Amino acid sequence: MIYDYILENYKTGDPIFLDELPANSKDYLRQEMKKLVDEGKLERLYNGVYYRSYVTILGTKGKISVDKFIEKKYLSSKGSVSGYITGLQLANKYGFTTQNAAVIEVCSNDATTKQRKIDIDGNKVVIYKPVAEIDETNKAALQFLDLMTFIDKYSEISGEEYRKKLLKFVKSINLDFDQVKKYISYYPDKVYKNIYNGGLMGELV
Repeated sequence: MIYDYILENYKTGDPIFLDELPANSKDYLRQEMKKLVDEGKLERLYNGVYYRSYVTILGTKGKISVDKFIEKKYLSSKGSVSGYITGLQLANKYGFTTQNAAVIEVCSNDATTKQRKIDIDGNKVVIYKPVAEIDETNKAALQFLDLMTFIDKYSEISGEEYRKKLLKFVKSINLDFDQVKKYISYYPDKVYKNIYNGGLMGELV
């Protein structure tokens, strides 16, 4: 039974994608999933995505883990690197700003248009199409170039503090500057200025 498989392989809060479930017939699988939703055993997030119904220790209805959904759908599709976090959330994570992002921004191979906005259980998510297909070899370079595109807009620090934070970021993602050189022409000219201000221009020469 498909529900037994779900109980064995998915924790509460985990996203369940229809296309990863075992079934000889997709139509039969959809019918079974609808039945489980009607019985209150599963919740439907949107077309093709579900999660187990559960009640929290506070007695409230359990929610899907949005972080797990984003990771699985946009960042590591089928176990392979396929995207990365960008925007204000990226700048905040590495200490360039104290502002908290109201919108989750991701750059992902899953994107079919330049920019798409979706709502995941009340969380606003923006998915951007990358300048090149993202994989394990270029993810760090593309994420770095993204950061250099908007760092002047979000950063609350400057001077030596900014340079130290940027160097720490570069080391943490194990950045390959040969990859940066390969893709930098796809980005606006101000990227060069922001890299220069970060004391990293010598890496591009």
